[in-house]
Amino acid sequence: MQKRSNEKAKHISQCLELAILFEVSADKPGNVNLVVGFEGTRHEHFLASAVAAASYFESAAKQGMAFSRGEIHISNVGLGQIIKECATDVNAWQHGGNTLLGTIILLSPIAVAAGMTSAKEEHIFEISELRRNLRHVVESTTAEDAVKIYEAIKIATPSGLGKAPELDVNDPDSMNRIVKENVSLYQVFKIASSYDGVCSEWVNNYPITFDFAYPYLMEQIKSDKDLNAAIIHTFLKVLAEYPDTFIARKVGSGKAQEVSSMAEEVLRLGGLKTLIGKERMHDFDLTLRESGSLLNPGTTADIIAAALALGILSGYRP
Repeated sequence: MQKRSNEKAKHISQCLELAILFEVSADKPGNVNLVVGFEGTRHEHFLASAVAAASYFESAAKQGMAFSRGEIHISNVGLGQIIKECATDVNAWQHGGNTLLGTIILLSPIAVAAGMTSAKEEHIFEISELRRNLRHVVESTTAEDAVKIYEAIKIATPSGLGKAPELDVNDPDSMNRIVKENVSLYQVFKIASSYDGVCSEWVNNYPITFDFAYPYLMEQIKSDKDLNAAIIHTFLKVLAEYPDTFIARKVGSGKAQEVSSMAEEVLRLGGLKTLIGKERMHDFDLTLRESGSLLNPGTTADIIAAALALGILSGYRP
């Protein structure tokens, strides 16, 4: 029994690690990939980060299984602590700055939920059950989880945070208020959901990931038999439909909408399926990189990693 549990947790962590590796390997416009990066941040930093994160996804899955066995309460999963420790280890493994914080925040609850979810033979997970469990996980977070996330953010030092209207992570009094007023991580993310796509996914049960990105990705894989192209086209589709909040926080919502319009044009011209689409995507990539990382669609990349995770957990193999 213990052996099977360990195997399940290990398998979940491998699925999520592979999702990160697939995501960074695709040459998506404006993102770090195997060919091009940004000053001080290259693909090797993401690869090291993926390896560092894997053991924490395994720990998260084990906590989900412990809850399923009645050994712990769902509020004692310790999601915030897992994310903080993961962010710390990711920093220790590479010197490229914040690489995966948004992805870790999205994938860690998925790992817990997968641990709670029954799996068929060969560890294939039923996505609708996983999603129901995922809602339970995020809605059961605590004020302690919120404090740990604030500490994780300070460790990762992500760019583009800006100033939050309430419970600003840069305000020294925020963590005291969270504890004193018993504000759960779910409630904190609900406050931030209007301007942060990762937080919005959390509090709304991952609508872009499950309802849009994941089915579109699997459809692309099935039709094209080309994982790289499927990832890129899914990235463009999500970016076209949902302006990237990472860009919006750094340079404004108007610029984020412009980027989305450019992504939509690339897709309209055929993307990687036509010569003109490829040319326009090359120009799009150059445009996004002209200002360094200011126009890096980082939140979109996080969502693509989560969609890939769902695909792999549900049985996709390259």
